[in-house]
Amino acid sequence: MTEPIDGWIWSGNLRLFLEVLSHFAGYDFDATDWRTIEAAVQDTDDDNPDLWYAYPLVGVNATLEMSLARAVGGEEMSVRIPGAEAPELRLRADTLLSAFAAS
Repeated sequence: MTEPIDGWIWSGNLRLFLEVLSHFAGYDFDATDWRTIEAAVQDTDDDNPDLWYAYPLVGVNATLEMSLARAVGGEEMSVRIPGAEAPELRLRADTLLSAFAAS
């Protein structure tokens, strides 16, 4: 098993980030997914490992058990992506993190 991909994005980019990543995993991300995640990440804290929120993206191409946590007092969202085994998916996930962390 490969190491999880770790990084951060701007909180305002979270929905689009998850929609695009879900597409690569072959998962149909919908409004219910978004409402669930949007509510759950409000109580997260990236400085406390017990306060991260995990959400599975179970697609036909990959199963990604996303972990998300807000930077309290900031606009950043920490992201951990285990399950990206295929080199192409790892590259895409890493590229998405870079793109959605840009100003």
